[in-house]
Amino acid sequence: MNYGISGLSIIPVRREPSEQSEMITQILYGEHFIVNEIMLGWANIKLAFDGCEGWIDMKMITPLPEKSYQKIDHSPFAVSTDIFNIIPINAEQTMMIVAGSTLPCWRPYLKEFSIQYDVYRHTGNFTYKKPANIRKVIIDQALKYYNAPYLWGGRSPFGIDCSGLTQIIYKMAGFKIPRDASQQVHCGKALSFVEETKPGDLAFFDNEEGQIVHVGIIWEKNKIIHASGQVRIDNVDQFGIFNVDTKRYTHQMRVMKRIIKD
Repeated sequence: MNYGISGLSIIPVRREPSEQSEMITQILYGEHFIVNEIMLGWANIKLAFDGCEGWIDMKMITPLPEKSYQKIDHSPFAVSTDIFNIIPINAEQTMMIVAGSTLPCWRPYLKEFSIQYDVYRHTGNFTYKKPANIRKVIIDQALKYYNAPYLWGGRSPFGIDCSGLTQIIYKMAGFKIPRDASQQVHCGKALSFVEETKPGDLAFFDNEEGQIVHVGIIWEKNKIIHASGQVRIDNVDQFGIFNVDTKRYTHQMRVMKRIIKD
């Protein structure tokens, strides 16, 4: 087995081949991957969407022949934008999928997608390619995650980390950005002042060693949507994030970036 796809809502990806190992990310429904190595019931995979690598339980893999993998890899896809949705699998079974899930080999006029020879209907909300109103889509989708719990390695509305939030929200707006904040910071154009930002721009924050450790989405002037304990809205200025509950700065500003070209 050299290729696979997630036929489950969420697959945890571990740093090492063990259930006790740290979860470094999650694979959402419809995301496909290369299988690098198999060991003791675990598969080391590389996710096609962002290149993230890690270990997943082999029982969670839906295998793909190379031809099907290549078709999915080169075909247009849609992204489900409802917090959760139900996909009919057959006459008796359904699958719950979460926001950010991929609908591969998308047929826009039929609202159908396919995995190998199986065709599925998606009747919920979705985005397909880049929408015309990108910034509005980013903010509208980000606000849906308000109060979602923080989860290290999470990419779903039921548990998400700071860079998982930015990656999934941008995915729903038609962009591919890397998984981690330390990688995302290299995307886009740097902005010098908070006053230059527009809704949907990203702000990055570092620690005392200068390492990028946090990222959030600029909402309105001096407001930021980010995942810290939960997805929340706080104040932001040139110094960093000012927590509206504790009345103190919690994250030190490093740089603001614009990925959207407008």
